[in-house]
Amino acid sequence: MSPSESSTGSLKGSAAKKSHQKSEGTVAPSQGELSPAEHRERARQWLQQVLAAMGIPAVVRVVGEIIEIEADSLTPAQKQMLLSKAPALPLPSSKEAGPEEERSPVVLDALQYLANTLLNLNQPEDQQQPYILDLDGYRQRRLQELKALVAVAVQKVRTSGREYEFPDLSAAERRQIHTLLKDPAYADLETFSRGKEPDRRLVIRRASSRP
Repeated sequence: MSPSESSTGSLKGSAAKKSHQKSEGTVAPSQGELSPAEHRERARQWLQQVLAAMGIPAVVRVVGEIIEIEADSLTPAQKQMLLSKAPALPLPSSKEAGPEEERSPVVLDALQYLANTLLNLNQPEDQQQPYILDLDGYRQRRLQELKALVAVAVQKVRTSGREYEFPDLSAAERRQIHTLLKDPAYADLETFSRGKEPDRRLVIRRASSRP
């Protein structure tokens, strides 16, 4: 999967479309080799311009490998909007909505999707960069949530022998779980994705169960 893949459902697609329309005229993809730090600075400028076009004149900074929107530069309403979560999709088996912690913020993820799509446009493959956008430490908290979800899923698969399907994960989060399960401790398991966006699901199963 390329770094540009990310989706949280139809609302996210709508948010991405609106942000794309408003971001015309902002920092455009450029040619030439840039260092990772220069790529992140370019992404910071792009995000700050897009937020301003959305009526959110936030302060954006680069923290390590993360492009961070400073929470203190936002009003409570702006912060809530950026971190609002997509409506839950029903599970195929039970038709019940997935729990709150299994969903990610639709607007923040839409902006991250746009950053990865637009800033990597026309760039050589070896120059394409994965961009992580964060607000108020959400990504780190989410990583801990994903690790907890993985632990539960792994236990269920190992105990029952049946596959486990995650609901409502963005493409970026599916990649994170794929990466987490590459650890040698999970050599008896494998992951794959099933379905199509916006309802593409990550599945964990025993490695021996593959055809």
